[in-house]
Amino acid sequence: MAGPAPGRLLRTLAALAALALVLALLALGPPAVWAGQTPRPAERGPPVRLFTEEELAGYGGEEEDQPIYMAVKGVVFDVTSGKEFYGRGAPYNALAGKDATRGVAKMSLDPADLTHDTTGLTAEELKSLDDVFTKVYKAKYPIVGYTARRILNEDGSPNLDFKPEDQPHFDIKDEF
Repeated sequence: MAGPAPGRLLRTLAALAALALVLALLALGPPAVWAGQTPRPAERGPPVRLFTEEELAGYGGEEEDQPIYMAVKGVVFDVTSGKEFYGRGAPYNALAGKDATRGVAKMSLDPADLTHDTTGLTAEELKSLDDVFTKVYKAKYPIVGYTARRILNEDGSPNLDFKPEDQPHFDIKDEF
């Protein structure tokens, strides 16, 4: 009986050599280790979750030992580090515990404006909303979740257009 064809034997040996090289590299650890660098662990915030209006209202800064959350554009931020602004009796406490998108856009604390509804906002107010959302809230406070209204359609079905917000410490694997 004749042995394997020389071309086939060479391909098999090359595949085995490549497999041995991959296994040897994997044994060394991740690529950062190969370059003599210590790999940095990924920064991780708390898991991101879905909030109903009722659940979000429980984080309005009234309880001393409870975090303070507020939402802008359906994104829930932990504003506890700004307790002097959002805590009980603080100047912006009216924004805490709710989606205050309209109030942020209009720079208003009027109770009628403390809602998610952006209907009728001017182009200037919408630009202000985007600026404050990006340059203040996303830059300063960790994202802890999304309002149900941002992730779900009114009938309760998933919003297929939903995309999580980028944030330096945000790890998309924690999304749901």
